[in-house]
Amino acid sequence: MTSPLPQRAADTTPEQPWPVRVLSLKISDYVDRMSQLWVEGQVVQLNARGATAFLTLRDPDVDMSLSVSVPMNAVNAMPIPLAQGARVVLQAKPTFWTKRGTLQLEARQIRPVGIGDLLARVEILKRTLAAEGLFDPARKRPVPFLPGRVGLITGRNSAAERDVVENARRRWPAVRFEIREVAVQGASCVSEVVAALRELDADQSVDVIVIARGGGALEELLPFSNEAMVRAVAQARTPVISAIGHEVDQPLLDLVADWRASTPTDAGKRLVPDAAQEVAAVATARQRMRQALARRVESERRSLRALTSRPVMADPVALVRLRRTEVAALRQRADTRIEARLHRAADQVEHLRRQVTALSPQSTLERGYAVVQHRDGRIVMDRTDIGIGELLRVRVARGDFGVRPVAAGTEADGDGDPAADDRASSASASDSSPARNRRKRPAPAAE
Repeated sequence: MTSPLPQRAADTTPEQPWPVRVLSLKISDYVDRMSQLWVEGQVVQLNARGATAFLTLRDPDVDMSLSVSVPMNAVNAMPIPLAQGARVVLQAKPTFWTKRGTLQLEARQIRPVGIGDLLARVEILKRTLAAEGLFDPARKRPVPFLPGRVGLITGRNSAAERDVVENARRRWPAVRFEIREVAVQGASCVSEVVAALRELDADQSVDVIVIARGGGALEELLPFSNEAMVRAVAQARTPVISAIGHEVDQPLLDLVADWRASTPTDAGKRLVPDAAQEVAAVATARQRMRQALARRVESERRSLRALTSRPVMADPVALVRLRRTEVAALRQRADTRIEARLHRAADQVEHLRRQVTALSPQSTLERGYAVVQHRDGRIVMDRTDIGIGELLRVRVARGDFGVRPVAAGTEADGDGDPAADDRASSASASDSSPARNRRKRPAPAAE
């Protein structure tokens, strides 16, 4: 006996799977329980088959779509004919076709979206993006003065492309373009423009990107107010120029772009400088530089003539000659003063030398004086300091010699008579009394 199938999807296993029919029926049951709803989108395909019209309803902001079937009487009841690219709202019931496993909408009513509604939605989006700072002038990047390569996003074989390219090359013939031809209206406009923008933005050789489209009805320009396109432009690293429609047209792309051109022709003129004007400006600058240089040379020439006309310049050596004479006189004065100071210094040295000679001990010895010293080098200052027989050193002018006293250092009678002194010395030397012998100091050993 075959086991029953699981009732819930979570109960299925590799051993007890659901057949495809069971899954399709369960999906169909789930979808059938959904209630009717109103949905908005853009018609990208429309086929009428008998009493039923089949169309594809696409989300204008993202690449998603659903198949829709609608009775022809509902289509014919619309105030304006239904066409591809139209924005509509319809009342529909989701259904699931079990044979092919596809989901579609069965529409009961269909209505066009009014221009007023679209503009109101654009205004709401504008305020939202402005609050996020996407339109802030501070975030706009400067357009290059002379781009090496220009990226151009425009319609296929459009007049806008010719306006941009011809006006740019008329001003600067060497300008190069990287052109991407896309749909500039309809259901695929947003996706194609965004894809081309990202491709050019990734190209390092492209210095600026131009999005250009000619004029058109308001609903035809609505893709350039699409949120996805506006955010893509805001995220681009390359400066973007918007050239959509005419002066009076202002989609949101104009507000987020780094620079807005009133027309594609204006964008071509803004892209590159005018070569003729630049050549003229260079010629003018060169002429002004030449005139300024000529004036400077003439001014310096006049200054040189004024300098050479002075008397000192008539005989340039005169100034050197005068200074040479002054230098020679100064040198002579310096030599004289130095010689005088040297003579005075020599006299002072000689005077000091004589003073030192006069005051030196040698001069005293030259006059007949002598210096008597003990053995230890002390000078004899008093006759009582010496002992009998002490070896003394006597220094005279030319050499020295040793002596030994033969008497004590006392005053002798005779008031200094040499003969009496000699007699007293002899008497002292021959005195052999015990008292005299006790007062005598022992004689030191001879050197």
